[in-house]
Amino acid sequence: MNPHSPIPNPGLHCPHFAAARCRSCGWIQRGYAEQLADKQALAEARIRGSRLRWLPPQASALSGFRNKAKMAVGGSIESPILGLVDLGDHAVDLADCLLYPPALHAAFEPLRDFIRAARITPYSLAERRGELKYLLLTIAPSGELGLRFVLRSREPLSRIEKHLPSLRLALPLLCPVSVNLQPEHKAVLEGETEILLPGPDSLRMVLNGIPLHLKPRSFFQTHTALAAALYAQAARWVADLKPDRLLDLYCGVGGFGLHCAPHAIAVIGREISPEAIASAQRSADELGLSNARFEVADASAGAAVAGTVDAIVVNPPRRGIGAELCAAIEASTAQTLIYSSCNVDSLAADLARLPSFAPVEAQVLDLFPHTSHFETLVLLRRQAA
Repeated sequence: MNPHSPIPNPGLHCPHFAAARCRSCGWIQRGYAEQLADKQALAEARIRGSRLRWLPPQASALSGFRNKAKMAVGGSIESPILGLVDLGDHAVDLADCLLYPPALHAAFEPLRDFIRAARITPYSLAERRGELKYLLLTIAPSGELGLRFVLRSREPLSRIEKHLPSLRLALPLLCPVSVNLQPEHKAVLEGETEILLPGPDSLRMVLNGIPLHLKPRSFFQTHTALAAALYAQAARWVADLKPDRLLDLYCGVGGFGLHCAPHAIAVIGREISPEAIASAQRSADELGLSNARFEVADASAGAAVAGTVDAIVVNPPRRGIGAELCAAIEASTAQTLIYSSCNVDSLAADLARLPSFAPVEAQVLDLFPHTSHFETLVLLRRQAA
């Protein structure tokens, strides 16, 4: 079996799942064709419409597709373990996880060496002491890496800074490196304080020729190839529509808006994170897109839809856009809505709050293989009164 075949028949053998060491990929032993068919069936059951046409689902490679590694750190300074750590400090090494591409696998041993050289004690959940809680890595299509150290305190910071040049020699494509401080003993991945270390300030992800600049705390899809497919499909719909004014809500670093900007007279992106807005505007300026601007605003508030608009793109978190924004979209001048959702249940609930809009095309994109989760992209048009 070719492990990168789009729709292989048998499930993928993961020794960690088989031994019950890691259960993150609950569907990994199921055949991929069956996984994809079940996701498509669930989407069709939840999203209905008399005019709705489903595009063929976007399948994933079976392995090596994930661009992000969230590695809890256990063990000791001399023998750090990267993977999972339970409350009793039992650690499972997941450096060979099948979801990661080879370039991520290759980064783990230099990082272990760095932990030893910088004398960073892994955090003990059982004893509530130690420093290093997580290593968070993101890889771009170019092979460039972003790295975050999640620490309990600043205690190891000077040693991390001292040894960082040697880590950059070992990992020459390492770009932004930061330290996140999470001092509390609770199940929270990261804290509020982020310290950017010397070097580049962002990770450049190029999708479909569009550069996106990820700061250490930027949200980005974990499946680069299908994120590119997601943005490209939305852009195709917008190219057919040719709207005068397109509003991109929950725009993040600008993925949807930047892809759609060549096909609209004006694009306005709104997002609550100032850092993400700065990244989106940086990309627009780099591309020479004078018709795209990005603004800091609460995308979930009804006021985000103020003004005349022809088309709206929304890409909310799992909870969906909610009643207030649905009401504002209903009352807006928009004739078209493109909704990207990672939760088909909240998507269905929101569409029920948008009776003026009917779904006309939709697509399932399998951004989360071997799990029950998936992305759904829906094109809706306002119905005649």
